[in-house]
Amino acid sequence: MANYVIYTDSACDICKETLSEWGVPYRNLTFRFADEDKEYSNEDMPVKGFYDRMRAGGVAKTAAVNSESFAEEFDKILAAGNDLLYLGFSSGLSTTFNSARLAAEQLREKYPERKIIAIDTLAASAGQGLIVYLTVKAKRDGATIEEAAAFAEGLIPRMGIWFTVDDLVYLKRGGRVSPTAAFVGNLLGIKPVLYMDDAGHLIPVVKVRGRKNSINMLADKYTELAANKEEGSVFISHGDCLDDAKALADILKTRHGIEVEIITDVGPVIGAHSGPGTLALFFVGNKR
Repeated sequence: MANYVIYTDSACDICKETLSEWGVPYRNLTFRFADEDKEYSNEDMPVKGFYDRMRAGGVAKTAAVNSESFAEEFDKILAAGNDLLYLGFSSGLSTTFNSARLAAEQLREKYPERKIIAIDTLAASAGQGLIVYLTVKAKRDGATIEEAAAFAEGLIPRMGIWFTVDDLVYLKRGGRVSPTAAFVGNLLGIKPVLYMDDAGHLIPVVKVRGRKNSINMLADKYTELAANKEEGSVFISHGDCLDDAKALADILKTRHGIEVEIITDVGPVIGAHSGPGTLALFFVGNKR
């Protein structure tokens, strides 16, 4: 049986050390601030420094991975005799997955004997990371590349991806809320709770007043939708609000006895669109 490599990109918000432990290489999306030309990856700037700069009014723009960059790295893996399974950032939010798909198509002609599978996770941040993690576990349990791909595909429509933001101005910039709604919402302390739908788009679901209520609403969604409330894998990511992430983890533990496996940063590439104070919860449900 041929060896295969599970591959991803930095939109998964899993740190490079953890991805290395999982045996998962990746490519970096990039960002830059509007007032300078320098381009950064998530690893080039401390997360707190990034969010402090956003709080001071900095506007960050992000860039997808291009197909040439994917092709260069995929080629090395294939040339070494490995097959390849890429689990990528939602096509509903970025052209990164399409770049990987084009690279895979190109390399199938060069390596007709290799298996190259590219899967759009329709997820972002540690939701994408959770799909990668569970697929790595399936591989370690002996899954072939076809079985691992089918496993990942089965997870995608069941991945609970719920989050809240602290300041509506960042969703306004991305067109998720209107300028009027952002102004009035911030004035009244409104905190929207959103989820990622079956097409990988961000959908506002409910508005609650106050941060504490929005954190409780995330926990409520877990209680409502999680497939295995006591033993399932749960990840949390946060935009420089670790105390809130820990508070959410504590609520889940109190309610269900569940231990959150990973609390990670919302990296700059994702955080550029959601802003400081973003808090996100990821789990396997019966549906999205």
